[in-house]
Amino acid sequence: MADSPTLSVTLLGAGQEVGRSCCVLQYRGKTIVCDTGVHPAYSGMASLPFVDELDWSTVDAILITHFHLDHAAALTYIMEKTNFRDGKGKVYMTHPTKAVHKFMMQDFVRMSSSSSDALFTPLEMNMSLSSIIPVSAHQLITPCPGVSFTPYHAGHVLGACMFLIDIAGLKILYTGDYSREEDRHLVKAELPPVRPDVLIVESTYGVQSLEGRDEKELRFTNLVHSIIRRGGHVLLPTFALGRAQELLLILDEYWKKHPDLHNVPIYYASNLARKCMAVYQTYIHTMNSNIRSRFAKRDNPFVFKHISNLPQPRGWERKIADGPPCVVLASPGFLQTGPSRELLELWAPDSRNGLIITGYSIEGTLARDIMTEPDEIIGLKGNTIPRKISVDYLSFSAHVDYSQNSEFIELVKAQHVVLVHGEQTAMGRLKAAMTAKFKDRDEDVKIHTPRNLETLELSFRGERVAKAIGTLANKPPQENDIISGLLVSKDYSYTLLDPRDLKDFAGLSTCTVTQRQKIVLGVGWDLVRWHLEGMYGSVEEGLDKDSVKAIRVMGAVDVKHTAEHELTLEWDSTASNDMIADSILALITGIDKSPASVKLTSQQHSHSHTHHPHSDHHEGDQSITRIQRIAWFLDAHFGDVELHMPEVGGEQDPEQEQGEKSESALIVRMDDSGEADAHINLVTLAVSCPSDAVRKRVEAVLDMAITTVSSLTESFATGVSIPPEDADPKQEKSTSPDDGHTDTETIEDTMTTVEDTITTSEADIAS
Repeated sequence: MADSPTLSVTLLGAGQEVGRSCCVLQYRGKTIVCDTGVHPAYSGMASLPFVDELDWSTVDAILITHFHLDHAAALTYIMEKTNFRDGKGKVYMTHPTKAVHKFMMQDFVRMSSSSSDALFTPLEMNMSLSSIIPVSAHQLITPCPGVSFTPYHAGHVLGACMFLIDIAGLKILYTGDYSREEDRHLVKAELPPVRPDVLIVESTYGVQSLEGRDEKELRFTNLVHSIIRRGGHVLLPTFALGRAQELLLILDEYWKKHPDLHNVPIYYASNLARKCMAVYQTYIHTMNSNIRSRFAKRDNPFVFKHISNLPQPRGWERKIADGPPCVVLASPGFLQTGPSRELLELWAPDSRNGLIITGYSIEGTLARDIMTEPDEIIGLKGNTIPRKISVDYLSFSAHVDYSQNSEFIELVKAQHVVLVHGEQTAMGRLKAAMTAKFKDRDEDVKIHTPRNLETLELSFRGERVAKAIGTLANKPPQENDIISGLLVSKDYSYTLLDPRDLKDFAGLSTCTVTQRQKIVLGVGWDLVRWHLEGMYGSVEEGLDKDSVKAIRVMGAVDVKHTAEHELTLEWDSTASNDMIADSILALITGIDKSPASVKLTSQQHSHSHTHHPHSDHHEGDQSITRIQRIAWFLDAHFGDVELHMPEVGGEQDPEQEQGEKSESALIVRMDDSGEADAHINLVTLAVSCPSDAVRKRVEAVLDMAITTVSSLTESFATGVSIPPEDADPKQEKSTSPDDGHTDTETIEDTMTTVEDTITTSEADIAS
């Protein structure tokens, strides 16, 4: 996919439906897939997500939130039967999820291998398992440059997590299935500390609110006890892992408190649950404080005293049905096939028996259909079976209801909310409720409900943040400060640093290319200096490290007298230095053809050539000459320019006009009233004037004056000074007015000289 600042969200499953969760995220050329499940209401290829709609070789990472089939069962098919293996993508899930996923897929293969529409073989399943990378909660993972993610606890089932994904600085929180209510063994879902740009969240229950855990558990145990009292069997269809362990903990504790029930057996009819119980005992540390504290006291809560695993020899269902009252937890939870379906068909005709649906039932499954209490059901063999068994619904599903989901969405504060894993009606009601809530608060939060294969494109401002490190970070910048450095981009993150820190912080090294150009010299050295001064204003003359005569031009290019009739130009190659060197080369090669050279050398003399009249070398202070020229320029434009200089240490003249300032300044008179006079501070060159129009005009003329009177060297200078021929290493460098360190006496002298010059100039003009 082309690099784009637009985030594309495409649902290959779970778009306005519950089942086959598969969410594709594409941003700036990166592709992340969250969950790869199957649809429990279908079988074979029909149960898969729309896998043909994606080039799986371009996927950078697949993230699995938890081990339930509707979130993870299509993973083996994608890894082994698509072109995913042709790319560089990796697969991640938490340690408990991978441990349980292995047993879940073994059971899934066993159940589907008996039919003709098996999705994959046991060998392919084992091959895919070896490629899965387990991660821990709160661990920062970087699967590829520019992409990172962090898992956070999601509740729901053991090992379930939500992923905070960062793609080139864009943050996306994908919740998967999550629960914000702590139950008997799991922690509740965490709120990530970072605010994401996009929240992709489940909407299973829409706007439905569920009853509290205590009330729910009390109603559940009373219902089970009443069915036992009437001599019936209790069927609890549930998935082998997840809610089954929660129900077992509740029943075991209730049986312990009621001795009259000790002779009533509780079975869980699942070899898968028995195998995975060891996984639950291994990952005690990921559960809540109640379980951890019991385990610390050598009281393993998953070693049940009143519950046993049910052996499943041929005909065991009939033996249980003909036996005394009991409670059976059987999988699967949707009653499509397996032990739970077989027990239902045997127990359905007896009104003493009871069926308790304890989890969310997907549309199109028998568990959803039987909740309408039909008079009869259709058996697996196509026969009609009368339904007299009582049917009750108690949701122990570890999904958020409306109150929990809406609160979480508000706390996350994402700019965009994408609803998934919900039926169309429930999802639409949730969107309407949340939209109204945000509208009342005047918050601009956009809520989306995409269908399967409908690509949602979200655009974000391309705001990029660079982190200053190294030398640049030593001094925090103030407002309006200009920061100069190298901007280093790596994996869509930006770092600003000093070029000298490049090797230490970025692992990169720099080099300097020094260029040299030899020129045959046909004129004298002093004439070369004279022409260079005329072009560039001033040059530095001295000796290089080999004691060779050298002139440094604009602090960038050295012109060396390397032989009697030879000059060598030497400079560090940069774009600007190369241009300066080109101009110097053109100037020197044309010296012998210059009329000025002919005029200057037409008479013999023993002394060296004087300084060029256009150079920056003048008698007296250079700053005086600069101010004189600026004053002349302003006088030529406005006709009346005065120098105002306060007495140092003296009191201000009481007759001084109120509008005049107390600092040294040039005053541009616009009229006799003085109301529109402009004052130019001679230190800062700032212009102040009551009239904005006059101030802007004076500023424009002042800019032209500065540009006109400044030489190239004054406008552009770089590098370090060259030592003079008679340099004394112990001699301290004198401070020039341009350094900003001139004392009051120097400014005074300068102003006096300028005042005299302006007066003289005016007299000349009058004459």
